[in-house]
Amino acid sequence: MKLLEGKTAIVTGASRGIGKAIAIKFAEEGCNVAFTDLFYDETAQATEAELQSKGVKAKAYASDASKFDDTQNVVAQIIADFGSIDILVNNAGITKDSLLMRMTEMQWDAVITVNLKSVFNFTKAVQGGMLKQKSGSIVNLSSVVGVSGNAGQANYSASKAGIIGFTKSIARELGSRGIRSNAIAPGFIITEMTAKIPEDARKQWEATIPMKRGGLPEEVAKVALFLASDLASYVSGQVINVCGAMNT
Repeated sequence: MKLLEGKTAIVTGASRGIGKAIAIKFAEEGCNVAFTDLFYDETAQATEAELQSKGVKAKAYASDASKFDDTQNVVAQIIADFGSIDILVNNAGITKDSLLMRMTEMQWDAVITVNLKSVFNFTKAVQGGMLKQKSGSIVNLSSVVGVSGNAGQANYSASKAGIIGFTKSIARELGSRGIRSNAIAPGFIITEMTAKIPEDARKQWEATIPMKRGGLPEEVAKVALFLASDLASYVSGQVINVCGAMNT
């Protein structure tokens, strides 16, 4: 028996990177997957086809996770297409790094809206269905910088710290109805986003990590699978760092 057999998940921002790795891991464990990204482009289509090759129902949706009405509409469409939603993974996120003295209002607002408001939008949209079925697992992607902060990332750190507070609050609100809410705080994970960092800076990062390497998206996906599945049936309101002991 596969861990997520017969369940349906929404994964936001899943065309690439950590979101894609989570979607693939879920599909491998028998989960039907609806995933969103800003555009239904070639990358989204390729991810959609890869998920379908795992023998599950999978569909990509173009949606702006930072917009409330857009989210309400896409979740309604997903429910119409899939029937129900058992798992929500809030993964969509961006960075616009800058020291505070140079950070613009636009850089602040964009990161807070995409990273934090999107979590509110999607959780709000799926809450009704999960309450009716008296079950559900919500997995929110935070970051170690949301736990410990980081110079030059005040906007990103604030958004990811906000996700932790939201996660813990929802766990308290919805726990009595069988709905669990947890967060994952990845450290330095090797993705397209981190690949843009210059090699010397990347090596400096890796030198600070006790395990002396960056993590893989698949390693984050394994933790998401645990939290989404019945293996974590009594785990809620928690933040699990996936960081190679960078943040202890």
